[in-house]
Amino acid sequence: MTVVGTSVRRADGDAKVRGTAVYGMDYTEPGALVVRVLRSSVPAARITRLDTSRAEKIPGVRAVATAADTPGLSGMLVLKDQTVFARDEIRYVGEPIAAVAADTTEQADAAIAAIELEVDPLEPVYDLEAALADDARVIHPDWESYESLLDGPRGGNLAWEARVEQGDVEAAFASAHLVVEDEYRTPRQHQCSIEPHAAVARYEQGRYIVHTPTQFPFLVRGRVAELLGVRPSDVRVVVPTIGGGFGGKLDAMLEPMACVLARKAGRPVRVVNSRAEEQATCGPRENAIVRLRTAVAKDGTILAQEGVILCDNGANSSGETVACANLAPLALGGTYRIPSACYVSKVVYTNTAPTAAFRGVNGNYCVFAQEMHLDHIARELEIDRRELRLRNVLKAGEQMVNGQQLDDAFLEQALAKADEIAPWDELTAARRPLRGVAVVPMTWITNPGPSGATVKLGEDGTVTVTCAAAEIGTGGVATGIRQIVADELGVPFEDVLVTPADTDAAGYDHGAQGSRTTFGTGSAALDAAAQVREQVLDVAGGMLEASPEDLELVDGHVGVVGAPGRRVSLAAVAATAMWSSGPISAAGKFVAPPVPFDAGCMVGAAFTHFSAASYHAHLAEVEIDPDTGRVWVTRYVVVQDVGRAINPQMIEGQIQGGVAQGIGYALYENLRISDGVVVDSGLETYRLPTALDVPPIEIAILENPCPYGPLGAKGVAEPSIIPVAAVIGCAVADAIGTPLQSLPLTPFDVLAALRHRDQEITPRD
Repeated sequence: MTVVGTSVRRADGDAKVRGTAVYGMDYTEPGALVVRVLRSSVPAARITRLDTSRAEKIPGVRAVATAADTPGLSGMLVLKDQTVFARDEIRYVGEPIAAVAADTTEQADAAIAAIELEVDPLEPVYDLEAALADDARVIHPDWESYESLLDGPRGGNLAWEARVEQGDVEAAFASAHLVVEDEYRTPRQHQCSIEPHAAVARYEQGRYIVHTPTQFPFLVRGRVAELLGVRPSDVRVVVPTIGGGFGGKLDAMLEPMACVLARKAGRPVRVVNSRAEEQATCGPRENAIVRLRTAVAKDGTILAQEGVILCDNGANSSGETVACANLAPLALGGTYRIPSACYVSKVVYTNTAPTAAFRGVNGNYCVFAQEMHLDHIARELEIDRRELRLRNVLKAGEQMVNGQQLDDAFLEQALAKADEIAPWDELTAARRPLRGVAVVPMTWITNPGPSGATVKLGEDGTVTVTCAAAEIGTGGVATGIRQIVADELGVPFEDVLVTPADTDAAGYDHGAQGSRTTFGTGSAALDAAAQVREQVLDVAGGMLEASPEDLELVDGHVGVVGAPGRRVSLAAVAATAMWSSGPISAAGKFVAPPVPFDAGCMVGAAFTHFSAASYHAHLAEVEIDPDTGRVWVTRYVVVQDVGRAINPQMIEGQIQGGVAQGIGYALYENLRISDGVVVDSGLETYRLPTALDVPPIEIAILENPCPYGPLGAKGVAEPSIIPVAAVIGCAVADAIGTPLQSLPLTPFDVLAALRHRDQEITPRD
């Protein structure tokens, strides 16, 4: 009996529901010291004096760390421009200057207060456009010395540039029936994981051991090693239960300072962010400006498109903003047929806290801009909005803007399924004032990074998977990997165990990001399980005096096909193998195969193509309160291509969570910064959606198998957030008869747009 395709209960659910799970912020060790961090209160300044001598003499203070203790430079995958502590110059409010480890919280706080810091203020640079001006102060004067993984245009406050060019753009614009131009602006959005960042570190036998709730243990290991100037093998990362990540716990943040303090103090140390520190310093989604200019034929066919994307890197590249720069052009040119295009994605330094990964990375604001822009085109040409999309959407065998051919493109089918659930003609015919509807398609990536996994058969017939995949709540580890292995080896789901992520025990894994856990680690585990299966059948064949080809694995036993009485348990097979061929185990590995694309059309691209592309359609209906401008999402439909549904219930849970976060991005969330200071220092003022803001979500799961995904599976968790702001924005524009060019769509902005529209309809004398 197969468990793949069934909604088995997650293996970690009981401990989480009962409150017995030990999360990262719960974890501690005997004798652990308390850590406090001195953070900058100014956005830009030169450090002229830093004296920690008084702090070091306070009773109970065991260690003080500054930039002198952390010599390295590092950065998230591509560009190395970050230090643990501000070295000579402060670049954002909240930047660490020093940290102390003490016996008690009171002693640590007193030590922080005793540190003497003197600075010379510099002119801060906050605005994206101003930062790129010729006369702007350069935030990183030594930018040319920074090591980078790739060659890419950069200089001054331009941290990175990615560019995609295809076809004859000028000729297409010259021959166009219509040219439409728009600009869209989106804010920062914070991940707001219920658990803040935390780390417990100790130093023993010349190695750093750090327990931290990270999504990407091997990245944290590498980043700590770079920043402290040691080998990666000198760092061990162990992952406890994680209280949410959403991309915000990919990067190293508290871990390097915890490690250096543990070494200096000779004792374990524990550091946990306050909610204010979390909001102010822990890498939110970047704010962005997207400018689009599109040439179309009379029938709405897209002839060419130009796009400029400005996204805020903050003060350094400690997040994924640089690494993901080229995802913006691919998001703009991956859903529609755009024969000629020029997209430029610019990542800009500002004197604000660094930005980082958040579910959907660059896709959210690019899809919002593209879909709002297409609605503008539809209005100008007086073409039905859904029909315009159907005329331009990519079909199977057609190419994305990067030259990648999408042989399994399923966009038309996704739109058709959405229409089956909520017929477009009926919805638009029944439209009433201040009610709007919209539908948008989307293509998205599954992160292709490598994974390793080991599978062993235990002496009692259970199976253990050892890997470094982190369970961040998606169910990728708690159900997906287990189901895949259980099916391959014919054991009950409950008999498959997965060890906690530990960089010493497991092979490399590219982290819980980009919906890749079940896809990548599941593939590696399947590879290992297939090898274990061969070993089992070989040993069992000798025990049963049968050819391995005549055997089957069912319900924890190996039996002869067609002979129910001839079978042996896996426990017996394991015991026999132990004293004959040796313990049964195998190591598996996976990296997504290369995908053909046009490398010549791209510059500065870390992400060059869409691996295991998936195809989606979202439909939303909204209603506007005419007195307050509040937007109510009254109906929401998601059609999602998952390749193969390993666990339908987990998939639906991820879709619901993604849509909820997308509603927050569309209507409520805006991490405000004033004079470099994050205004929303807690969740009292940072508005998150609640259960009352999210309508019932109608979900249709499409199975469109990926030939190299495990059993055909593709990524699931990330895509559902990406089109939400777009489809809600388009529906709001439909409801009020005028578009809004920025997020979030606050009641104030909607009300202002309504009043402006009414003034245009009935001009005043």
